[in-house]
Amino acid sequence: MRRTLATLLAVAATTLFAGAAVAQTYPDRPVRVTVPFGAGGVADLTVRIVTEKLGQKLGQRFIIENMPGAGGIASARAALSAPADGYTLTLLSNGNAVSVPLFKSLPYDPVKDFMPISILGTFDFILGVNAASPYKTLADVLEYGKKNPGKLNVGTINVGSTQNLSGELFKSQTGLNFYIVPYRNTPEVIIALLRDDVNVMIDTYAAMKSNLLDNKIRPLATTGPERSEILPDVPTVIESGVKDYDVTSWNALFAPKGTPPAVIDTLNTALREVLGDADVKKRLLELGITARPTSPAELSKRLADDIAKWGAVIEKAGIPKQ
Repeated sequence: MRRTLATLLAVAATTLFAGAAVAQTYPDRPVRVTVPFGAGGVADLTVRIVTEKLGQKLGQRFIIENMPGAGGIASARAALSAPADGYTLTLLSNGNAVSVPLFKSLPYDPVKDFMPISILGTFDFILGVNAASPYKTLADVLEYGKKNPGKLNVGTINVGSTQNLSGELFKSQTGLNFYIVPYRNTPEVIIALLRDDVNVMIDTYAAMKSNLLDNKIRPLATTGPERSEILPDVPTVIESGVKDYDVTSWNALFAPKGTPPAVIDTLNTALREVLGDADVKKRLLELGITARPTSPAELSKRLADDIAKWGAVIEKAGIPKQ
């Protein structure tokens, strides 16, 4: 027993020493970050803004590799096929949480196959209307919907997107009978709104920004639990009379399972400092993103909670698995 105990203590000491050594030298070469979205989008710009400053802080470049595709499969596979040494990270998002209940099967499990590092930023969605429409508040939309069941049309991007599911959650929590009209992309939704083909649209601030600034779209409400920093004069859906309605999306960094905990700690500590930087916060806010670092445990819980939340919405809406 004494020999066994001594052996275990020796292994533990060696592991702790190795972890400390890794933490002191990491990173000693460029770090690759796979991103499941195309270049120039909000998620891509978010990770580029953050990793630019992160690279300056840690003394190594963070190289972004864009790998768009359904369910984030290509990006996840690329990260999981690399050694779990901290030199390949990946961006996961609320979309990955949605993918778990939406797809019949995925070649990866975001909960079991990855180690959470930190959320980079969160963002709300906006319920907007044509500025020329008679709807001045969300209460006006709710009143119209109640008096005219089946006549209200809400435009979103494709079925199963967070925007689309936000519409399904809105339908469920308001009890209104309205149609959710899915389009291939945001420009098509905006065109439909400005042509009065739909009464309301749901999308991000970044997607609607130019039309909001040009006063072509009127924002009626934001979907988060608190007012948006970028649109402080716009009430939340909750303030507008829909109790407990809360939709906030996120982008976060993860590492493949098996990555040394010391590396996760190094990255999390550095990200907390980076996301507290005034310039980083300002640049993210211009995209409608609120810098919001978390602990790995908090991110793990958020991922699990969102899988359960959107799974329930998908089931209630009767959306078939893809």
